[in-house]
Amino acid sequence: MTAPNIVFLDRDTIPDSIVFPPLQADHNWQEYDFTQPHQVIERLQHADIVITNKVVLDAQVLQQLPRLRAIALTATGMNNVDLDYCQAHNIEVKNVQGYATKSVPEHVIGMIFALKRHLFAYHNDIAQGEWQRNKQFCFFTHSIGDVAGSTLGIVGSGSLGQATAVLAKAIGMKVIFSERKGAEQCRAGFVPFESMLQQADIVTLHCPLTANTENLIAQPELDLMPSHAILINTGRGGLVNEVDLVASLQAGTIGGAGVDVFTQEPADVSNPLLDNQALPNLLLTPHVAWGSHSAIQQLVETLMANVESMITPVSLPEA
Repeated sequence: MTAPNIVFLDRDTIPDSIVFPPLQADHNWQEYDFTQPHQVIERLQHADIVITNKVVLDAQVLQQLPRLRAIALTATGMNNVDLDYCQAHNIEVKNVQGYATKSVPEHVIGMIFALKRHLFAYHNDIAQGEWQRNKQFCFFTHSIGDVAGSTLGIVGSGSLGQATAVLAKAIGMKVIFSERKGAEQCRAGFVPFESMLQQADIVTLHCPLTANTENLIAQPELDLMPSHAILINTGRGGLVNEVDLVASLQAGTIGGAGVDVFTQEPADVSNPLLDNQALPNLLLTPHVAWGSHSAIQQLVETLMANVESMITPVSLPEA
């Protein structure tokens, strides 16, 4: 049997500190730190298995790769792959699930504390000398809210949503799960989407980006939220209309936002969130909620197990 060719298109999405378990089966390995869209087809011409996190593999690309037999994703989300094309052409696709059930919820809770207590706004006040010029030992320029006793609305009841709920309850928050937007009936244990927006002090998004969830939160939804409410998005950038979110933050119609994901990544200076990053009620992080060391190590171990399982089916007879 001929050893399959394995190509990793975006190796730099995994830190160098992470250990990759060795593959036991014979194979040929090629990796690239980063791959531009125009480089994909050339780099995968002789690939049997491709590994990627975010490189787009749509039908237009895949139809030019007749040798490709399997795609191993270093993520849970699969919206960068044309799954219908893969199913129709017998291309196996495997993702990695459950690796960030500690990392993402902790990031969410961290953002909630930072925004409710205005930690970064107070830090900036000190950096700008505001407290030093004041005559009192304490300095209240921003209202501080309690996290305990507040209501957390969760959109998405999968492993990340459930794990976030466990942490939230542990620190005294009330948790409500949202029914799908536009659902005709509300399942037991869920709250209608619009009602959740009206009730929640904090809303956190843990649902996939699909045609149905794109712009899930835009101006009409933001207008339903209480003026003190906080929106946290560690899901996908397209879930939230970024222009509308900035407008609501500027107008004070919502209390704050913590954003870890963007419509385009890396976000550039044209992104309205980056353009308004100085807002005291806006906290931005560069898509790292998933990325604790232990979470990435677990991801890589599952990834390599997935690749190992793909090698035998794609191995070809000697010519």
